[in-house]
Amino acid sequence: MTDAVAVIGMQWGDEGKGKIVDQLTDRASVVVRFQGGHNAGHTLVIGGERTVLHLVPSGVMREGVQCMIGHGVVLSPTALVDEMRMLADRGVPVAERVRVSDACPLILPYHAVLDRAREAARGAVAIGTTGRGIGPAYEDKAARRAMRVGDLLDPVRLDAKLRALDEYHNFILTRWFGVDPVDAAEVREALDAAIERIRPLVTDVPGMLHDALDAGRGVLLEGAQGACLDVDQGTFPFVTSSTTTAGGAAAGSGLGPRDIGYILGVTKAYTTRVGAGPFPTELHDEVGGCLAARGNEFGATTGRPRRCGWLDVVSLRRAVRINSVSGLCVTKLDVLDDMPVVRLCTGYRLDGERRDAPPSSAEELGRCEPVYEDLPGWSSSTVGIRSRSGLPSRARAFIERIESLVGIPVDLVSTGAGRDETIVEHHPFD
Repeated sequence: MTDAVAVIGMQWGDEGKGKIVDQLTDRASVVVRFQGGHNAGHTLVIGGERTVLHLVPSGVMREGVQCMIGHGVVLSPTALVDEMRMLADRGVPVAERVRVSDACPLILPYHAVLDRAREAARGAVAIGTTGRGIGPAYEDKAARRAMRVGDLLDPVRLDAKLRALDEYHNFILTRWFGVDPVDAAEVREALDAAIERIRPLVTDVPGMLHDALDAGRGVLLEGAQGACLDVDQGTFPFVTSSTTTAGGAAAGSGLGPRDIGYILGVTKAYTTRVGAGPFPTELHDEVGGCLAARGNEFGATTGRPRRCGWLDVVSLRRAVRINSVSGLCVTKLDVLDDMPVVRLCTGYRLDGERRDAPPSSAEELGRCEPVYEDLPGWSSSTVGIRSRSGLPSRARAFIERIESLVGIPVDLVSTGAGRDETIVEHHPFD
């Protein structure tokens, strides 16, 4: 039996996990998404063509790779069908390559309307969700009232559960938030249109994953968002509604913790965040604007501009520890190519005292001031470099300083958006 590899974001998402997952499928035959929903956006650039995926795992562009959506994902049937149609139009045999757990909770129109109504009611203290219903769908799961993919295959069960959800959610929407109810007939019509496309995809995902490991096939677990958005470990309440850490990789896929032999943590060479919440190293100056422009920092799902700042090693170190990370992948190194000085946040100052670990509360984190260590920039292009020895000496020193501060190796470095623009010091499947 071989071991699985998990790919986990180390920041607030948007670290470039999709590209890395796609690349690592050169040694994997199965990729499984284990949490999140269609609020995630993983961008792939293959042969100069850009593809943005929201639900379908990033291995779908590889021939011979089976892509699975695990039960930890909340699934919008209409979003999945739309994404499959987009891929099919590009010539990808998506119906052959994708399978879906029958235990995935469903995202329905009620959830999206409720999500947006809540954000509007919060006003100035809104969390900054994508408005796609992710949080309310996870709430239904925790409350044990969720509809699941398997319910779509039983018309009687589907009708009974849909009636109960319609009554519950429309009561809240109309009585509490004062918005129009969702039309149950329209919801059922949309589900009917999706059912026949989804029915052939439904399978026992945990069983297939264990069979693949037993057969010695490489299994890759793909996370969405990042550790700082974890519902327990992140900057609560400015977090997502699922477990984005390595623990969630096991829980949301059906593998056991000991089945995962290597955990790859993905971090940008700087830091970004979308939505509200504390961000100690955020830059509001020309440097922040330069990072955003060079890094094309706009959300793949929403198009919202990302907030940008220097690499926060304090937060990164915590993410490495809570995920038991084996090795790091540093992405977007090339974005720093023209910086005369690059900065690393190596500590915080809170109420006059230095802190080497992030506080647990978002309120305290919002008051933290970064303590920086400055390194000279390399003023030379790193785009497309394929070996660490080929990097400018100061770029190598930057990578080595990250290794020293975090205490684990940087096994991969992304030097461009393309699939092959990556330095692989150590392949996670070796």
